[in-house]
Amino acid sequence: MAQYIYTMNRVGKIVPPKREILKDISLSFFPGAKIGVLGLNGSGKSTLLRIMAGVDSDIVGEARPQPGINIGYLSQEPQLDPTLDVRGNIEQAVADGKALLDRFTEVSNAFAEPDADFDALLAEQAELQDKIDSAQLWDLERNLEIAADALRLPPWDADVTKLSGGERRRVALCKLLLSKPDMLLLDEPTNHLDAGSVAWLERFLQEYPGTVVAVTHDRYFLDNVAGWILELDRGHGIPWQGNYSSWLEQKENRLEHEQKSEQSRIKAMKAELEWVRANPKGRQAKSKARLQRFDELSSVEFQKRNETQELYIPPGPRLGDLVIEAQQIRKSFGDRLLFDDLNFTLPPGGIVGVIGPNGAGKTTLFRMITGQEQPDSGTFRVGDTVQLAYVDQSRDALSDSKTV
Repeated sequence: MAQYIYTMNRVGKIVPPKREILKDISLSFFPGAKIGVLGLNGSGKSTLLRIMAGVDSDIVGEARPQPGINIGYLSQEPQLDPTLDVRGNIEQAVADGKALLDRFTEVSNAFAEPDADFDALLAEQAELQDKIDSAQLWDLERNLEIAADALRLPPWDADVTKLSGGERRRVALCKLLLSKPDMLLLDEPTNHLDAGSVAWLERFLQEYPGTVVAVTHDRYFLDNVAGWILELDRGHGIPWQGNYSSWLEQKENRLEHEQKSEQSRIKAMKAELEWVRANPKGRQAKSKARLQRFDELSSVEFQKRNETQELYIPPGPRLGDLVIEAQQIRKSFGDRLLFDDLNFTLPPGGIVGVIGPNGAGKTTLFRMITGQEQPDSGTFRVGDTVQLAYVDQSRDALSDSKTV
């Protein structure tokens, strides 16, 4: 195999309104490397993955895999085949392997035919067995079941057009992992996964023979999986060897050095400025050289970091004693019971986290609170002064016809 599986040469990307989100990035990716991509919101992490996946080709420079390399890409909103159920979508990832197994079964059954050509059948059977052995396909069905269970997939026969955003992502992730590409590009792979599924995914990727490039805010995931960190900082891609904890230590040292360099530049510029102001307009050769030095110092672009990017949320109207109250809530889907005799009261100003395994009913709870679904029995009470704002998984409230 080639030394590098993927190369980027002086790649740049400009987004409206003329903002250079990626600048002169040159990187080479080792086979089998596990890389976590970090950066502030808007730093170009998802854009980088789209470029590497070949989805976004409107770039400066060159980004390409080595010949014969297969790339698998999980976007934040992956698409599934709406004409197939969950199993049908998953089986697309293993279609070639399943075809080999099906043909092996057909050939084996053909030995029972009275006019069978045993020599031809034996030759084909041996060839099929070699291919199945080399691809480790004998446990294909079992591996499908293990992955589906680990990622908490919906039932095999579920209609994918009726799945939640989180369920669709889990189906797409499972499909991608089972396809076993040479390079995995994962955009927020742990979103919509419960703790057990994340632990399984970590183990899967640790043992995965291919290259993995993952954008994620999950620091524990990065500590457990990543052997490299690619930091996107002010448009530049900076590789660091090590996991998340190692990156933090190295980054602290780098920022200290950067700050000292900037302080030295400012000090030198102040000294040159004092000289410029003190000297008469008549310049000799030495004076012109010092003026040129001052111009160079003044033109250095030192981009201030903004590590917080905090959003200011103004205080809402004063809330009364009643905010949200649930009384004896019961909810089921068919024979699947989600809630039975659920009771709670939310206090004014409270910050509440809702946790539970996939399929426990977290999204259904929100939809009942907002009135988008009704409980089978029981009631929700919302205070008169309460204004509800709800962002769902699919962000349906956003209009595709409007800009930000």
